Amino acid sequence: MAGNPERRAALVDAGVEVLAREGARGLTFRAVDAEAGVPVGTASNYFTGRDDLFRQIDARLHVRLAPDPEVMADLLSRPKDRSTVTAFMHDLMARATRDRTGYLALLEMRLEAGRRPELRASFTKSVRGDLEEAMEFHRDAGLPGGDEIVTVLYLAMLGLLLEHLTLPDVLEGVLPGVGVPEGLVERIAATIVPAK
Repeated sequence: MAGNPERRAALVDAGVEVLAREGARGLTFRAVDAEAGVPVGTASNYFTGRDDLFRQIDARLHVRLAPDPEVMADLLSRPKDRSTVTAFMHDLMARATRDRTGYLALLEMRLEAGRRPELRASFTKSVRGDLEEAMEFHRDAGLPGGDEIVTVLYLAMLGLLLEHLTLPDVLEGVLPGVGVPEGLVERIAATIVPAK
């Protein structure tokens, strides 16, 4: 395997672009090479196979979609109430919207993991780890509600992100006077998260 970390990162980012645009079926080494603007055959020197590329895309998306530590520190300095949880959800929505391509690639990975058992195990472990980390973070931060609240909030936000980033017109005007996505984030938090 080739060892140039900058080239590997560029190829993985190119893989994210291809995956988001073409879906899993379009994610080939040749397509990644073309997207990265490198000679044909380059990607095959960096990844042992498509599953390796998927795993590295998964790891890269965790970096691309991760919260900004300064934003996290600011939010953690606020009172431990529903408004702070709501602010965390707004930050999540902003990150996914800013890197729409990354989030769409993540959705494509979910679909491919559903079709391919060999990917399902590693991707399930990754996503489950994220959920468990979110529950632990919520508890450690002293935010209102427990694991059940975090799980329901996770499911609601997953649905909102899916609709907003794939079919945004579905939600436009569905609740009169409620903005998309900001107002819906507010409604989700108000419905699910206890005040204190």
